This record gives sequence, C-alpha cells and structure tokens, in this order.
Amino acid sequence: MDELMRQRRVYGTDHDDPHPGPRPGHDYRELVGGPLDGLLLDVTGWSDEALREGAGLVTEIGAYGPGGRAEYGPRSPDGHQWDWRGDVR
Repeated sequence: MDELMRQRRVYGTDHDDPHPGPRPGHDYRELVGGPLDGLLLDVTGWSDEALREGAGLVTEIGAYGPGGRAEYGPRSPDGHQWDWRGDVR
C-alpha cells in the first residue's frame, strides 16, 4: 500500500479513530467530488453487481443534511475511482 493511501481516511470511520486509514487486505474505492471527496470506501466483499452500480452513502454534509445520501458510482468498469453523481434524500 503506498504512502498516499495510508494517509487517507476511510468513509465511516470516527473522526477520533486513531487509525482512520485503510487496512491491509481490504479493497477500497476513492470517492471523487461531492461531499465525501477524497475519502476511501471499503468495498471488501462486495459483489461485482454492487461494484458496477455504486452506492448511496449516508452523509450529514450533503445538500439534504442529516439523513441525506451522496450517490457515487464507478468512473470506469474496472476503475478504483468513484465519481459523485449527486445528493439524494
């Protein structure tokens, strides 16, 4: 795992977590754009279908505040970057 990846925070980790970065043996996607820009999403164990579809991730900092979701999906079929598609309720 390169140094840049070790410094990144994983979506869903607590802000006071002493080890908020990626863990060995896990598979991650980089979130690009939107309210979760720069975070890593742990997709370890996700099905191929789920990886193609993307995800709606709960966030309080999106357009809809608490309870809202930020939609992210793959930039390319085999890419490790997921682009923001917009915020939803």
